[in-house]
Amino acid sequence: MTNIKSALFALLAVCFLASCANESDTKAAANAALTETSKAVTPAANAAVDAANKTAEAAAPTGPTTTLEWAATEFDFGTIDQGEAVEHSFTFTNTGAEPLIISNAKGSCGCTVPQWPREPIAPGATASIDVRFDSKGKRNKQNKKVTITANTDPAQSFIFLKGEVNAPEADPAKPAVN
Repeated sequence: MTNIKSALFALLAVCFLASCANESDTKAAANAALTETSKAVTPAANAAVDAANKTAEAAAPTGPTTTLEWAATEFDFGTIDQGEAVEHSFTFTNTGAEPLIISNAKGSCGCTVPQWPREPIAPGATASIDVRFDSKGKRNKQNKKVTITANTDPAQSFIFLKGEVNAPEADPAKPAVN
């Protein structure tokens, strides 16, 4: 049981690191952690991971499906300074004949937080999903994705924020930290 817990913890740590950092910064750490995790994985651990993955997948609402149309699926916030936050509203219209029910909206990273309508959106009605990106600890090009799960076919749709984050210049009086 301890091996299963260790393997799951390592796998979750790798997923967290990979989702919030730049890919090049975490690739080596992720590979090392996965190598260590694979040494401790048992068939029971594989079953536990499979069950966790199935539970983690956002289930689309059952029942009738509808369609939605986005005014725009991408927002370029331009260039901001590290530590600034950006907010944007993505507007959409329920273009189907059934009420639109959004069951989940999830950012690709903890720095990207969506707020979505919890009540059904009537056919023909327009609503929006507000997304906030916090650039604290981020730098360079940023591409963030928000996955929306709803009673649509396909069940998931995506909206994106992108832009550039300027990191503060190093203080010449302070030694560089490696």
